[in-house]
Amino acid sequence: MVGASIWGEALKSFAPLANPVDVGPVRFGDGSLALIAGPCAIESEELCLSVSSHLAELCQRFNVPYVFKSSFDKANRTSVESFRGKGLDHGLKVLQRVKEEIGVPVLTDVHETEHVAAVAEVVDILQIPAFLCRQTDLLMECGKHGNAVNIKKGQFLAPEDMKFAVEKVAETGNPRVLVTERGALFGYRDLVVDMRSLVVMRAQGKPVIFDATHSVQQMGASGGSSGGLPQFIPAQVRAAAAVGIDGLFIETHPDPDHALSDGSNMIPLDHMEKILKMALAAHNSNRELQS
Repeated sequence: MVGASIWGEALKSFAPLANPVDVGPVRFGDGSLALIAGPCAIESEELCLSVSSHLAELCQRFNVPYVFKSSFDKANRTSVESFRGKGLDHGLKVLQRVKEEIGVPVLTDVHETEHVAAVAEVVDILQIPAFLCRQTDLLMECGKHGNAVNIKKGQFLAPEDMKFAVEKVAETGNPRVLVTERGALFGYRDLVVDMRSLVVMRAQGKPVIFDATHSVQQMGASGGSSGGLPQFIPAQVRAAAAVGIDGLFIETHPDPDHALSDGSNMIPLDHMEKILKMALAAHNSNRELQS
C-alpha cells in the first residue's frame, strides 16, 4: 500500500541508525539530539573556555550530548582584511585546554592537507568546510587519521551527491563520518534549506547535522564580509529537528555584534537555552510518533 510505504519511510528519517558514530562520550545517530556549538573563530582562550563552560553546563541540565567547536583559521573569508584567527599553534593549544578543563570533545575545520596530522592529534572531529567537500586529497587525509570527520555539504551540491564525499573518507578505512546541511545557494547571496535534504542524506546511513547559523548567512552581503538573517534561525531549528536530525551545529557568542567573525549570523549565548528547548520539543515529538 502506498500510504503504508510513505509512513514507513517517514519514520526512518529519525529512527536510530544501524551504525552510530561515537565521539568520546557523545553518540551521533542513536536517536538522541547532540549539540555542536561554540564561537565561529578562536578569538581568545578566555572566550572559548567561557563559552564551552556555559554550554557544557546547559547541555548537562538538558541531557544533551555536547561537542565544542571553534576555528583556528577562517581561510574562506570574503575580504583579505577579515579576521582569520591567531593561527594553528595558538588554536590547538586553546582547543586542548577546552578538552582538558571542560571535559568535552572538540571540533575544528581544516583547509590544508598539511595541517591535518597536527590537528588530528588534538581534536575529536575534523571538519571539512562546505566549499571543500569535493577536495579528494583533503577528505582522504582526514579519513586516514581515524578521527570522526564532519563533512559540510557544499552550497552547490545536491544531497544525493554527498555519498561520494563520504565514500572518499570511507576508502581510507574510516567509517566515522557525519554529514552537515548548511543550505543551498539561491541567487547570488541567499541560502535556502530544503528540508528534504536531511531525509535524503540520513537515508545514506550516516548521522546528519543541521547547521542552523550558516544556513542564514549571506555571503559578502556586508560590504566585504558576510551578513546574515538570524531572525530565521529559530524557525529552521524547529523544522530540522522535526524532520529528524542527529545534531545541531550552532555558532554562538556572548556579544555577536562585536565578534571578530560571522557575528551577523551567530546566536547570542544567552539565547541558547531557548533554542535548545525549542529543538528538543520538536525532536522529542518524533519519538512519540515512533511509539
